[in-house]
Amino acid sequence: MSGYLRSALLLGTRGTRLSSSFAANQHVLPDVVCRALLFSSPARGFSSRGGRSDGSPEQEGENRLHPPRHEMDFQMSRLQINAVLRANEQSVRVPEFDGRGGPSPVLRFESNQLPANTPLEDRRSSASSLQTRGMLFGVFDGHGGHACAQAVSERLPYYISVAMMAESVLEDLEAAMETARPVPPILQWYKHHNDYNYRESAALYVDHLRVYWQELLASEEHGDGMRPADALSYAFQRLDTDLSLEAQVPLANDLMRNTAIQAAFAGCTACVAHVGPEGVHVANAGDCRAVLGVQEADGSWGSLPLTRDHNAANVAEMERVWRQHPASERQTVIVDDRLLGVLMPLRAFGDVRFKWSRELQQSVLENGDSDLEALNIYQYAPPNYLTPPYLEVTPEVTHHRLRPQDRFLILASDGLWDEMSNDEAVKLVAEHLTGVHLQAPVSARQLNLGQMHQLLLRRRARATPALDLNAATHLIRHALGTNEYGEMDQERLATMLALPSDLARMYRDDITVTVIYFNPNFNKNNNKEH
Repeated sequence: MSGYLRSALLLGTRGTRLSSSFAANQHVLPDVVCRALLFSSPARGFSSRGGRSDGSPEQEGENRLHPPRHEMDFQMSRLQINAVLRANEQSVRVPEFDGRGGPSPVLRFESNQLPANTPLEDRRSSASSLQTRGMLFGVFDGHGGHACAQAVSERLPYYISVAMMAESVLEDLEAAMETARPVPPILQWYKHHNDYNYRESAALYVDHLRVYWQELLASEEHGDGMRPADALSYAFQRLDTDLSLEAQVPLANDLMRNTAIQAAFAGCTACVAHVGPEGVHVANAGDCRAVLGVQEADGSWGSLPLTRDHNAANVAEMERVWRQHPASERQTVIVDDRLLGVLMPLRAFGDVRFKWSRELQQSVLENGDSDLEALNIYQYAPPNYLTPPYLEVTPEVTHHRLRPQDRFLILASDGLWDEMSNDEAVKLVAEHLTGVHLQAPVSARQLNLGQMHQLLLRRRARATPALDLNAATHLIRHALGTNEYGEMDQERLATMLALPSDLARMYRDDITVTVIYFNPNFNKNNNKEH
C-alpha cells in the first residue's frame, strides 16, 4: 500500500488543497522592529464597541473610520449580512449512542467562524474518537499567519486520541502499518466544506504519529491508555516538540519544508475539550476560552468558566513566567502586557522565536533552502532575549463532571471574548435555546412614563425570534452588532461586516465559536451513578 494511501486511510485527508504560503502582509514595514509584529498576537486594535481596546483615544478610531480622501459605502442589505455571517456555519446532530456501548454525552453542536484577517488565522476541530469513548472539540487562534493553527487543528486530535488508546489497540495500529493492511480509523471528523487539510504533509504527519504511538508502546506504564487529563497535557507538549523538530530536519520536498518552517515560526493558542463518560476535560494554552452554560432549578442561568486566560490580565500566569527567569529580567520579560514586549498570549504552540536559542534560529534560517522573505519570515530575535525559552505550550487542564443543570459549553477564540463577557455569551445562547428573552426587572421609580414606554418598545423588538438557527452565528451577530445600550444595531453590524480587509483587523479579530449541547439523558443517568 502506498504511503499516501495509508495516510489517507489513517488521517482521512480530503477536501480543498491549502496553499502553504502566507498571504502577503499588507502592513509590513521595512523597520525590523515592526517585522517582529508578524510573529506576535495580532494587535487587538479597535473594539467594535467603539474606541481602542489598548486604551488609545476613541477619536483616533473615528478618524480611521472616516479617512479624509475616501468615501466608504458600508451599506449592506439584510440578505448580504446573513450571507456573510453564515458562510462558515456548521450544525451537527450526534447519534444518540456513541458506538461503544453507551449513550453519547453530546446531543449536537453548532459552530461558525468569521474572518477579520485575510486569510482567516483561526481554525477549529470537531471529531469523535473511534477507538476510545468521547468527542473532541478544539478552537485554535493563530498569529503570524495561519500555518501553525492549521497544523495543530489537524494533528492534535490524533495525538490526544492515540494517547488514550489501550496498548492492544496501538498494537493493532502498528501491525496494520507493518503489513500494509488498512489501518483502523482513529477519528470520525465533522468538517465544514471550507475547512482545509495540508494534504501535501499528510505522509509526514502519519510518520511522526506512528513514532509517537511506538514510543507509547515501548512504555511499560501505558497499559489501558492515559486518562483524558494526562492525554491532553501530554499530546499538547508532544505535538509542539514535533513541530519544532520538523522545522530543523531535512524533509522530502520544498513544499513540505516550507510548511514545517511556517508552522514553527508562526504560533497559535489552543483550547480543546474532551467530552466523554467522565465528563468534560478542557486543556487550554493561551487566551481562547471554554465557558459552561448552567441552568439552575429556578430557571435562572449562570456561566461557569472552565479556563483561565494565559495573558497579562492573569496575575498568577505572570508570576509563573517571572519565576522561570532571573530576577534581573523581571522588568523586561513582560513589557506593555506582552511577552518581551511582542507576544500577548503567554502560552502557545509554535512561536519558536520565543523558545529556541539565537544560535538555533540562525542556523535553521540560514542553512535551509527556503525563500524566507516569500514566507514572511525574518531573522529577528525579540528584545532582551537572554534566557530562552520564554514561552511554553503546557496546557492548564480542568475537569468537570456533567450534572443535569449543565446545558451547553461554549468554546471560542478571543475574538468573541473581546466583545462580550462570559455571562453575556451564556445569556445569548440560553435565549436562543429556550426562545425566552431574559429581562432584568425594571423599577418604575427609576424611569418616567416616556422612558418606560421606550424601554418596553425596545424590549418587544428584542424579544422577536432569533434570526439565526445556529447559536454560534447568533453569538457572532450580537458580538459585532450590539451597541452600548445592549441593543442590536443593524447599521453597526453592517458597518463591521463591510469593512475592507485592510481595515477590518483594526476593529475586530477573527472569531471562532463552537457551542456544544449536552445530552440531558446522559447527564441524568450520570448523576444517578455518582
